Amino acid sequence: MRLDVLWEMPAAMLVMGYLLGSLPFGVILMRIAGAGDPRTIGSGNIGATNVLRSGHKGLAAATLLFDLLKGAVAVLLARAISPDDAVLAAVGAFFGHLYPVWLKFRGGKGVATLAGIWLALAWPVGLAFAFSWVAVMAASRISSLGGIAAAIVAPIAVAVLGFIEFLPFAIALSLLLLWKHRANIARLVRGQEPRIGGPKAEVTPDHG
Repeated sequence: MRLDVLWEMPAAMLVMGYLLGSLPFGVILMRIAGAGDPRTIGSGNIGATNVLRSGHKGLAAATLLFDLLKGAVAVLLARAISPDDAVLAAVGAFFGHLYPVWLKFRGGKGVATLAGIWLALAWPVGLAFAFSWVAVMAASRISSLGGIAAAIVAPIAVAVLGFIEFLPFAIALSLLLLWKHRANIARLVRGQEPRIGGPKAEVTPDHG
């Protein structure tokens, strides 16, 4: 087999995943609804939590759903076309959400997208990820704390539940997810991270 053929499909799946992941649904949905731009409020993030800060709960729920679905769809499409390249499609989708070409590579934190990726790639890990995310967020009323908890749980769940082949992938993406939450972690340490439904707080934009 020619060498150029060997990398064509993996590259195609990576690009496909990236393009799906880079769809900024928070921005798209708010613009369609005439509700402004999530990048101009709160943390400046494009995810569901920041959309919620605009006061539009329905748009926030839709953003969460679509961000989750784009991660899952990228994996499922890759599995249908080239099963061996599903992880590459997942990597592309995650990076697409974090660094979307349409928004000058300034995207979201990636929690919902990674949840969708795990649900499609290894659903028991996805359930562990989603449960830890929602449970910690509900208990603390701090969205970022739920995402941080899920990032820590994912590699552990991969190892414990027998999906050891995904462990390097899980560690790498969880570390990147934690890196994207570094400003949130700093605010948590200072006790300044806003709570869901709490008083409106001035939040320094964090596009890191």
